[in-house]
Amino acid sequence: MDSVFFFLINPVIVSFKVFGIQFAVHWYGVLIVTGILLAALIAENMAKKKGDDPDHVWNILIYALVFGIIGARLYHVFSRPSGGFVGWPYYRQHPLEIIAFWHGGFRGLGIYGAVIGGVLALWIYTKLHHLDFLRWADYGAPGLLLAQSIGRWGNYINQELYGPPTKLPWGIKIDAAHRFGPYLDLNKYPVATTRFHPTFLYESIWDFMGFVLLFWISKKWGKKLRDGDLILMYLIYYPFGRFWVEMFRPDAWKIGSLATAQVISLIAIAVGIVGLYLRHRNWHPEAKGTLEEHASSEGEN
Repeated sequence: MDSVFFFLINPVIVSFKVFGIQFAVHWYGVLIVTGILLAALIAENMAKKKGDDPDHVWNILIYALVFGIIGARLYHVFSRPSGGFVGWPYYRQHPLEIIAFWHGGFRGLGIYGAVIGGVLALWIYTKLHHLDFLRWADYGAPGLLLAQSIGRWGNYINQELYGPPTKLPWGIKIDAAHRFGPYLDLNKYPVATTRFHPTFLYESIWDFMGFVLLFWISKKWGKKLRDGDLILMYLIYYPFGRFWVEMFRPDAWKIGSLATAQVISLIAIAVGIVGLYLRHRNWHPEAKGTLEEHASSEGEN
């Protein structure tokens, strides 16, 4: 224990001890950072192949991390406006907890808020550096799904965001300390035999399939796509799966009969569909290719 370097892993925390100083890193943080770095590497590769400066990816990442965390936290803080164990009623009474996003694990951050914050950061950066916002949003779309797929495993480690009880073979165990609502009744839902829907797994699989799909589309049909198509496809694909997954979230913040995330999902899907339609109804990729070839030949002359 008193050695220069000591390393310990437990189900929630990775602990380091260097020169007698203890450092602790939560696994969900490790997973989020891993996903973000992989997403940035994918975006960097896509930018290179289109002839854009890949250094912008890493500069954008700094902006996106700051705005993403702020957006994710605000989404969480202002959730459940009419009550609940998290949300504005609680933070109104405990204002200093608003900035303590690390206390709640993934319960303290909201993915939709993170995406909105990240998109705002990208818009600001592209405006400041005179870049095409939609083009650079496309570079981030496939990797964003991969990052979300990896990050969702933090929910498994923290035993959170699970669904209702199930008899399915892939049901997961949830300890009493991580139960809520009716599932606190251990006589009705004993820890030893009760299993719950792994909501995190459903979304993780959906996100990973979306990453593969968008990445494949960018490779296979890249020349037939307009700048902005991939991010609009993201706005259709991810919310469609999220709408379904929310049905397995008994703790979801609701607006009327729908979970708030489902309402946002429907809005995002509509924006994606309308956006793709409007941008492609009078657009002909063959004409674009002819114009580019003509411009290139004139440049050579």
